[in-house]
Amino acid sequence: MLETLKEQVYRANMSLKENNLIILTWGNVSGIDKSRQYVAIKPSGVAYSELSPDKIAIVDMQGNIVDGDLNPSSDTPTHLELYKAYPEIGGVCHTHSLYATSFAQATGWIDSIGAYGTTHADYFNGAVLCTREMKKKEITQDYEKNTGLVIIETLRKAKLTPEEMPAVLVYSHGPFTWGKNADEAAENSLVLENVAHLAFNTHVLNGANAGIESVISNDLLRKHFDRKHGANAYYGQKK
Repeated sequence: MLETLKEQVYRANMSLKENNLIILTWGNVSGIDKSRQYVAIKPSGVAYSELSPDKIAIVDMQGNIVDGDLNPSSDTPTHLELYKAYPEIGGVCHTHSLYATSFAQATGWIDSIGAYGTTHADYFNGAVLCTREMKKKEITQDYEKNTGLVIIETLRKAKLTPEEMPAVLVYSHGPFTWGKNADEAAENSLVLENVAHLAFNTHVLNGANAGIESVISNDLLRKHFDRKHGANAYYGQKK
């Protein structure tokens, strides 16, 4: 089972490189096993050109290495907090992709990626939010764990489930996304980057008229989100 999980997580990590979401070693994807006892994640600082399924690290829910010789990603505690908080999450992804990270760094001027059109609404139920700025103590003590906690805080404050909002921007840091497995988490990072690019272009074209509030009507947003994710979803092929 762990070998299959390693293969899945390896494939999802490589998709970040293939889709130009990362450079150097700036990203990581994890996946959790069905028993929710172990997490597979990219090893820290390993170049994607050197990555292989056997190098994927396996940790338990306390972050202890249980399989593999390499240290797991330094972001592992962030991933673990999301898995602990939301049993429905099966994969987590973090990148420093250009446009999504630009929005994370623009906090103070723009505090979200606004839901400006149906492309956004197909995946995200409203604006993609940015966390608050982390406090000094949160940074100096258990920084990566606290990063996960402020993501969870942001979702809960907005009364959003991880299915409704599979992405959050971390203040002055970058995006985290998730999904039912590692592949979906990575896919949501790709979608988020394209949505962020569209939002950036919208701001440029609209200038001062493009605020942070959603300019798509709530009816249209609900229609597009629900037809893919709602109780009576009809987008795609029935399985």
